[in-house]
Amino acid sequence: MNHSIQRPMSPTLVVLLLSLLMGLQPIATDLYLPSLPDLTRSLSGSMAQAQLTLTSLLLGFGLSQLVWGPLSDRYGRRPILITGVSLFTLASIGAALAGSMQALIGWRALQGMAMGASMMGARAVIRDLYQPADGARVMSKALGGLGLIACFSGPLGGWLAQHLGWRAALAGVALFGAAVLVMLVWRQQETLQQPDREALKPARLLANWKLILRHPTFWCQAMISAFSFGGLFTFLSLATFVFSRDLGLSQSAFGLVMFSMSLLYISGTFVCRRLLTRLGLRRTIAVAAGLSLTGGLGLALATWLELSSAWAVALPFGLYIMAHGIHQPCAQTGSVAPFPQAAGAASAWSGCLAMVMAFGNGQTLGWLISHDWITPRLALGWGVLFWAVLVALNAWTAVQRYGEARAPLKRVG
Repeated sequence: MNHSIQRPMSPTLVVLLLSLLMGLQPIATDLYLPSLPDLTRSLSGSMAQAQLTLTSLLLGFGLSQLVWGPLSDRYGRRPILITGVSLFTLASIGAALAGSMQALIGWRALQGMAMGASMMGARAVIRDLYQPADGARVMSKALGGLGLIACFSGPLGGWLAQHLGWRAALAGVALFGAAVLVMLVWRQQETLQQPDREALKPARLLANWKLILRHPTFWCQAMISAFSFGGLFTFLSLATFVFSRDLGLSQSAFGLVMFSMSLLYISGTFVCRRLLTRLGLRRTIAVAAGLSLTGGLGLALATWLELSSAWAVALPFGLYIMAHGIHQPCAQTGSVAPFPQAAGAASAWSGCLAMVMAFGNGQTLGWLISHDWITPRLALGWGVLFWAVLVALNAWTAVQRYGEARAPLKRVG
């Protein structure tokens, strides 16, 4: 099979397609979050089950990438992306029609498994087309597009939930998936010019994984991505209960909070491009880590003092999520950069580690809250601070020493 690019995609088209692919993640989370309390009541579910609708998606999302990655190294990015987005759309339809919390959790897990192909494929496409420095800039643009999608996901989800019900919000996820699928079939070109025909053989697979998991650059960059996402996931899993139940915001008002968080995330991706030009990769991550830690400390203080203003919670987390917009382009490209011949596998491991950590985080938070060991508001503040401390420690130590690979690793053969 000829996997060469017949008509190279323009940089604008690349950014658009990558934004849509990565936009599946905020669509699958932010669009349904405002309706989470309503669907839990409608399906007679518990708060622990409500948490599982999010954590099951993330666990499937993380683990499935270990399968999608090698498949994309063997067969190419385009067929894997089309297959994954097709499954995502079907699972989204199933979620919208679910008749019980157990069924919804199952469909959400399948959604996550399918979604793994899109995020893994997006990172691999960037490594196929660009060198690491240029790739970080392109990734920041694509993540800016993701942020723009997230901007409208929260308010739209809130409006749908308030006026049409929670099933309409979940149906919106399916419609977006279908639109992305049409764009992929219509415009996505194959970017992997030399497929690895040995990629699925156990010896090659294990050897590639060994190289990836023994590389210090991979670990320090993948952990920046995972730790930073840990704080975001803590917010996503608890914010709807804190803002809606504890602080009394309506679903539409909560959607506007999510809109403001997305705007700050987008601003972080713009700042990322400026800092990369002036400071380079490692110093950019170090500066962003200072913002993460400041935001985490501010949020922990606000929740500890039980301040009743929504702004007291939103503003410090806004600083954290702005830093998240700086960390993700740098870390996601940096973790894959040493592996040009195994970009799919490296991308898969990076995504898997982040999602498995998020799943464990979600399960821990759900257990602590369900046993009344901690309130959702305190869990939000101290949870984000926990991840911010890990981001800062890694950024100021390991990333400064190992953050940029001297030379790419050679293909195992």
